[in-house]
Amino acid sequence: MIKKFDKKDEESGSGSNPFQHLEKSAVLQEARIFNETPINPRRCLHILTKIIYLLNQQTLRRMCYLTIKEMANISEDVIIVTSSLTKDMTGKEDVYRGPAIRALCRITDTTMLQAIERYMKQAIVDKVPSVSSSALVSSLHMVKMSFDVVKRWVNEAQEAASSDNIMVQYHALGLLYHLRKNDRLAVTKMLNKFTKSGLKSPFAYCMMIRIASKLLEETEGGHDSPLFDFIESCLRNKHEMVVYEAASAIVHMPNCTARELAPAVSGYTTSYKYIATLAITTLLKTGSESSVDRLMKQISSFVSEISDEFKVVVVQAISALCQKYPRKHSVMMNFLSNMLRDDGGFEYKRAIVDCIISIIEENPESKETGLAHLCEFIEDCEHTVLATKILHLLGKEGPRTPTPSKYIRFIFNRVVLESEAVRAAAVSALAKFGAQNDDLLPSVLVLMKRCMMDSDDEVRDRATFYMNVLQQKQKALNAAYIFNGLSVSVPGLEKSLHQYTLEPSEKPFDMKTVPLATAPITEQKTEIAPVATSKLPEKLAPSRQDIYQEQLAAIPEFKGLGPLFKSSEPVQLTEAETEYVVRCIKHTFANHMIFQFDCTNTLNDQLLQRVLVQMEPSEAYEVLNYVPAPSLPYSQPSSCYSLVRLPEDDPTAVSCTFSCTMKYLVRDCDPNTGEPDDDGYDDEYVLEDLEVTVADHIQKVLKPNFGAAWDEIGDDNEKEETFALATVRTLDEAVNNIISFLGMQPCERSDKVPENKNSHVLFLAGVFRGGHDVLVRARLALADGVTMQVTVRSTDENVVDVILASVG
Repeated sequence: MIKKFDKKDEESGSGSNPFQHLEKSAVLQEARIFNETPINPRRCLHILTKIIYLLNQQTLRRMCYLTIKEMANISEDVIIVTSSLTKDMTGKEDVYRGPAIRALCRITDTTMLQAIERYMKQAIVDKVPSVSSSALVSSLHMVKMSFDVVKRWVNEAQEAASSDNIMVQYHALGLLYHLRKNDRLAVTKMLNKFTKSGLKSPFAYCMMIRIASKLLEETEGGHDSPLFDFIESCLRNKHEMVVYEAASAIVHMPNCTARELAPAVSGYTTSYKYIATLAITTLLKTGSESSVDRLMKQISSFVSEISDEFKVVVVQAISALCQKYPRKHSVMMNFLSNMLRDDGGFEYKRAIVDCIISIIEENPESKETGLAHLCEFIEDCEHTVLATKILHLLGKEGPRTPTPSKYIRFIFNRVVLESEAVRAAAVSALAKFGAQNDDLLPSVLVLMKRCMMDSDDEVRDRATFYMNVLQQKQKALNAAYIFNGLSVSVPGLEKSLHQYTLEPSEKPFDMKTVPLATAPITEQKTEIAPVATSKLPEKLAPSRQDIYQEQLAAIPEFKGLGPLFKSSEPVQLTEAETEYVVRCIKHTFANHMIFQFDCTNTLNDQLLQRVLVQMEPSEAYEVLNYVPAPSLPYSQPSSCYSLVRLPEDDPTAVSCTFSCTMKYLVRDCDPNTGEPDDDGYDDEYVLEDLEVTVADHIQKVLKPNFGAAWDEIGDDNEKEETFALATVRTLDEAVNNIISFLGMQPCERSDKVPENKNSHVLFLAGVFRGGHDVLVRARLALADGVTMQVTVRSTDENVVDVILASVG
């Protein structure tokens, strides 16, 4: 049946929208039918439909307010909606009143503001919190536009500041402050009033603290000021956010003394342990050396009750403090050892272990104490990564202590009790004790024999290998295979061995043909994983050198040069904003160098072809071949190469300066389509000079035990000279200059110069092209300038001459 509507119905529109005149209160009354038993699904669905309609109407209405606010800037006449918004602002629907106020104040200008002033005053003191907050926030925005008008609403804002609602109180305080912030006396009176009457809103308290801090800074007031007393009193507030704000304000006060900082810590109880942790760690970072002991006692009272996340913050602060006050290492070491005995997760324990290790490395006198704490820890350590890390440290530092035998028991216990990865690390640590201490060698060999019967392959293999090396009793073998080991690229070794099997030869495999280890191409530090096994990762990240080795080997002109020895960091040969951008990477081989020029054309109306960089050497370097880049379109980088033979007659001639000119064929092209002209012309572009230094011929290698490596090479090719570094004024500067100039790896943290020292010894290790090991010991003395005594050892005499000639 079709219902027939009369004309009255059509005019009223009731036929098109049956919910048009719904009232929220009436619908909520109807919703009582949900409590009836049995429930009537049909009627309930009808009521639910009405509720959904009302909710959608509210959402649409509020979206209209947002639209009005956004379109106010592009509309020339907004008076059309002003009356509607004013009606909503004073209407009965509280849910519309707040948004209507914000929209109206957004579109109101100075001339219209007085027309709604009466409504705004009423809204500020409205009993509905959302309406009052909307009016206060809107008033705050209008201060910049009509300060004098809004200032007349101060009485209403003060009344709102006594509201029971925390947000209304906060917004009212904000408005009052911005109306008075240019009058310091008025702000001071406002602070006095509210500090005496008290506030319920923690947000308002935080604002009061910030206002008080600003006043203290402007007036240069100290701890005797009533404002400081107020901030200090907030440390005992029941709201943690207020306590934290007060502590932060005290800590960040300029020229704050220990007396002023003390309240930020002393007033805390266990309920504020997290805030206390942050406050004390801040004091650890900013306090004086004399306050360390007291702060350690304070934090030890509750550190066991805080979470691991905050414990790590404490450890990090202690680590920073150790570097600042090295003489306090004993106090901090004892504190860390107690923390190490507490329960905690992997990240927390790792932070402590790393901190103890850093203390040991920075303070040699703390070595035995730190090692003792770590030995005790690994007796019950459940984290494989930490156990292996500590065993590695014991193998490195333990043999050099006055009584190395006391560490053997802790290490061998790991062989008996732990997992495969830890047992393997323990075997390696034992080998280092046997290699460095003759009186311990018989006992270590007995333990190695036991390890050779282990159930795990890696443990047995390591024990067998070290057993055979130790039985030879040769320092050179110990240095090469126990202390320092191989420093080759693992992917490079794999490729070299594979190539050797493909081309059978009577000549033995030469390790010098294997590229040395370099940093991964990602150049990111590898984080320690929570779980470690003895298995190697499936695939190692390729190094920069591995990538370049493959790229250069694919170019026919470069075949037969042998393995790539070293690739430099890019050197810029043009300014950043020039029409052509060129950078050079220097690739060093045994007897040659390849210069890779990465070129970019920044001109969209040119196409460059047959691009090469012509090089003119200042020394006896010979340019053999150029490999041009076929084409260099706009903004598409490409590379060209130059092959240079190194001097054979004079091995010490390692430094050279090349003048470089980029030559190419230019074809003009349409900037829009990129279509080049048929004809072109030759042109050239002068680049910056390119220098080759001694560092380009040396690859860094790390020697964990420099003394063993020094003895391994021997003094057959040792030479020594003394130099005066006239332009250098500090030992730090001298050390950094030497490392940068020679391009060698500092060993045993010798690049760290102790404070207030007039002498220092720097140990450097590297490999010269061709696979020749080279070590440098530089004794530095500070007087009027820096005097340096350089001793060089190498497996090749020419390399020694090269180093000394370069330094001279």
